[in-house]
Amino acid sequence: MTKENTKTMLLADDLDQLLEVLPSFIKSSLENHPQKASLTEVVLDIGRRPEARFFEGSEYLSYRTIVWQDLDITLKRLGKFSGDNRAGIEKTLHRISSLRNRRGNVIGLTCRIGRAVFGTVSIIRDLLEQQKSILLLGRPGVGKTTAIREIARVLSMKNESLLLIRQMKLPEMEIYHTLQLVKLDACK
Repeated sequence: MTKENTKTMLLADDLDQLLEVLPSFIKSSLENHPQKASLTEVVLDIGRRPEARFFEGSEYLSYRTIVWQDLDITLKRLGKFSGDNRAGIEKTLHRISSLRNRRGNVIGLTCRIGRAVFGTVSIIRDLLEQQKSILLLGRPGVGKTTAIREIARVLSMKNESLLLIRQMKLPEMEIYHTLQLVKLDACK
């Protein structure tokens, strides 16, 4: 491993903006949570206790169960969902998915924490410079998309390459991404 590979990675998650859209009893339990930095998802389903998912497991945030008023608070703060039942928080990487009943009413929300991790490219820089395809595999939430965003950011700053990203889901696997680096002069 080179010196460049051992540089500290900078993390930006805008978590406070996500906490602002959640009901106050959930927000307060997460604000000072000891595992706050490893939070990956918050799940709010009517009739169930609110759940926080972390890198190393999950836990309930309250003994209180979610009612439609709790979801309504969050929905009003979020705004509209797209046709695929997803919403975001402006200028963040957070993704919120809704679960709807047969009538189209939202009965659950899954809030995925989006993080930008700067400095991850140094780990695979030598592979990028060889101009070979890269396959990223892993379960949801391990950082595949985050790594791809950082790679795209660094390459766009160089302004010499175009990064093609394909996302696929195979029946026997989770989602995976492939990266292919193409020199811009090859595209002319």
